[in-house]
Amino acid sequence: MKKKLQFKVIVSDRARQMLASHVHFLAQKSPTAARKVKNNLMEAIHSLHQMPEHFPFFDAEFIPFNKYHKMFVAKWYLILYQIKEQTVYVDYIVDCRQDYRWLVR
Repeated sequence: MKKKLQFKVIVSDRARQMLASHVHFLAQKSPTAARKVKNNLMEAIHSLHQMPEHFPFFDAEFIPFNKYHKMFVAKWYLILYQIKEQTVYVDYIVDCRQDYRWLVR
């Protein structure tokens, strides 16, 4: 039986800070919802160990073509990551309800 290829996943400090900020904000309203969102996001990031190419590329005017893959999680969150050889680099975790035009400038 052929062994499935495993990718190494590295979450940037910026993405960790973004995750913490989203969870902290939500926890002010509902600690239970904050835990659920955190768990969903962490599970999604962990899933990138296998088949990260499954998700489409993020297409935006000022982002280099085919640089970032995008994964939507828990209805409102967008995870942007790059794949380089056997490593997945998670660079951004964005709450799509907020203005994130700064990302594509």
